[in-house]
Amino acid sequence: MGLKIGITGGIGVGKSLVSKIFKILAVPTYDADKEAKDIMIRSEAVRAALIETFGPEVYFEDGTLNRVWLSSRVFKDEVELKKLNSIVHPAVIKAAEDWAAAQSSPYSLKEAALLFESGSYRSLDYCILVSSPEELRIQRVMQRDQVDEEEVRRRISKQMPEKEKEALADFIIYNDDDHSLITQVMALHQQFLSSK
Repeated sequence: MGLKIGITGGIGVGKSLVSKIFKILAVPTYDADKEAKDIMIRSEAVRAALIETFGPEVYFEDGTLNRVWLSSRVFKDEVELKKLNSIVHPAVIKAAEDWAAAQSSPYSLKEAALLFESGSYRSLDYCILVSSPEELRIQRVMQRDQVDEEEVRRRISKQMPEKEKEALADFIIYNDDDHSLITQVMALHQQFLSSK
């Protein structure tokens, strides 16, 4: 197992784009957010806990997750969101650790929106924060999700403040109009390869 690197950032910063550049460099990448969705369907223990906590409506009759229903319930209620995270985060963290242990490359990446919030950053060697100016983030999300500015600002307000993330990050990649993403990724890539 090589170095374990985390990559995170708030909504609209472009962390998935940065991860794609690392993937092009053949760096194994674990998408924690995607895996969380799969685990809520695959894991019998997680499924049972979700049904016990939220009721049978959390799944459709065919066994697929009723995402719209669950999202509308947890994202309006901080207590309900904490319940969901307390069920899903430990399972995703364990799956990510097992995945990282199986990698034979000099380093692997774990992409997660809630890397700091979930506490999973503590098990990593380094963390990268992708950062963008708020106005640029708002424009990207409005375009991507077809929502208005007020909705994007509401989503941003529910996330950990950027300054707190910066304090926890080992490296920051700036995704703005002034810095080259490829140059920044390549510099970190060389650093991670040489530190192994």
